[in-house]
Amino acid sequence: MDINQNSLYSYWSGQTPFVANLCLQQLRFGVMQHDWFKDCDNSEWFNVPSESLELLQTEFNQDWMKLGQQMLSQQDFSFKDRRFSSENWNNPVFGSLATFYLLNSSFLLKLLGLLPIDDKKSKDRLYYLVEQMIAANAPSNFLLSNPDALKRAFETQGVSLLSGLLHLASDLQDGKLRQSDKDHFEVGKSLAATPGAIVFENELFQLIQYTPIGTTQYKKPLLIVPPAINKYYVLDLQPENSLVRHLLEQGHQVFLISWRNFGQQHVHVTWDQIVQDGVISALRVTRAISGERQLNTMGFCIGGTLLSCALAVLAARGDRDIASISLFATFLDYLDTGPINVFVDEKMVAEKERTIGGQDGKYGLFTGEDMGNTFSLLRPNELWWNYNVDKYLKGQKPRAFDLLFWNNDSTNMPGPMYCWYIRHTYLQNDLKSGELDLCGVKLNLNTIEAPAYILGTQDDHIVPWRSTYASTAILSGPKRFILGGSGHIAGVINPPAKKKRNYWVNETLSKSPDTWFKSATEHPGSWWTDWFAWLDKHSGEKRPAVTDMGSAEYPPIEAAPGRYVLEKSKP
Repeated sequence: MDINQNSLYSYWSGQTPFVANLCLQQLRFGVMQHDWFKDCDNSEWFNVPSESLELLQTEFNQDWMKLGQQMLSQQDFSFKDRRFSSENWNNPVFGSLATFYLLNSSFLLKLLGLLPIDDKKSKDRLYYLVEQMIAANAPSNFLLSNPDALKRAFETQGVSLLSGLLHLASDLQDGKLRQSDKDHFEVGKSLAATPGAIVFENELFQLIQYTPIGTTQYKKPLLIVPPAINKYYVLDLQPENSLVRHLLEQGHQVFLISWRNFGQQHVHVTWDQIVQDGVISALRVTRAISGERQLNTMGFCIGGTLLSCALAVLAARGDRDIASISLFATFLDYLDTGPINVFVDEKMVAEKERTIGGQDGKYGLFTGEDMGNTFSLLRPNELWWNYNVDKYLKGQKPRAFDLLFWNNDSTNMPGPMYCWYIRHTYLQNDLKSGELDLCGVKLNLNTIEAPAYILGTQDDHIVPWRSTYASTAILSGPKRFILGGSGHIAGVINPPAKKKRNYWVNETLSKSPDTWFKSATEHPGSWWTDWFAWLDKHSGEKRPAVTDMGSAEYPPIEAAPGRYVLEKSKP
């Protein structure tokens, strides 16, 4: 070690634990300014023992000195972090910036871990805020400290910077960060192109009946309830990954709800109306057209929650004629809502009720843009800042990816519907209580006795899989729980032909999801084949396929995918 390094080491060692204390005080100041923490008693959060701070800063000093030695010896840098993975970050200047950033990021997160915060929600919120700050301040996010962007600007003689400005202007005009090429796909042609007809519509939804593929069909039709917060065609993307098309190829009669992209004319719509005039109406029309009272039903995400509410309402009215229910990545028990929980508290819900939920006569929409941006920021490095870098700094056109195209095709929610949902699920978790009034009856999910297929996905940050498993303790009929690989969308849209990912099966349902998982058997590939086999058993015998769409009472209105799915978000 030379004299300069000795001097640096002596300086930093002499500051122990000055830097850690300074960061702690800055963190405390930031917490006191944020609305989330103004009304809570956080006086004890920052009483970290000095020996813990000294140990933390000693580790920081050692890592800092390693960085200094690496810089002085001009060693190459290499990073596992994808943001700094290109060879351009091996440069001593940019490599040291990235290393110092990662070192400081690790230091801050370790400092958070020392805080004696007992309240989990407060701790989650603090981690969320710090992680957002860390992600936003990465050197890769700024032109002058991103060697990849600088090299591209030099190679293109500045054209990449102009392209980046044009991408930024386009996204600002749309009010969203687009993660996929918006011009590559067209709904109704390259996406949502499975043939069918609109056989019913009202102000809330259109009902699609799909044209059969093959000469025979199962007797009992399947009604699909997609999320009301996104467009349905995540379930009918391109032919090779369309769940709808695969179901038709298996011989199922498929009906599907296409929700309205709600606008200002729908700001008074309530959760009760979505259940009664939406799902229950779709069940009624599907029964009438098919001539079958016993239906299979499937709901995805909030669509599964709406479907479960509808079936419980019907059960309270004496109608239990349902062949099966399948719930994919669906909450019934909101015991763990994942990172979304950081946003939800009484103050937030009350504010939404006051401004858009109908309280004091004020109605409005919860916009799709707000929802989409919020979901993206839950994973800032994977779903936000990387697209900022590629599009705005490097001027690259986003790739064409059907799932991300769908993700950017956002929809609005009526204020009263959204406020009822967020209060009785994320905030109070009383949807399962049996005490709520819905559509003129007491909502009791335990009255759903139909055989149930319940899917969770292992890396789901929107609906954590242990919460989907909790539905096994709520529904009363025979149940099968399957855990798929990947996350909320990619884990569900996983066609067998791609032979990707895996899934876990355990025929014995335990009280604990972790106990279930320990004894589960892992299978390669897609869980779709398992669901198809299960669904076949509940669909009755096969008979000649019905090729005429609709009926005398419900004649076809227009060809699928219909008008509603083409409506854009206009608050």
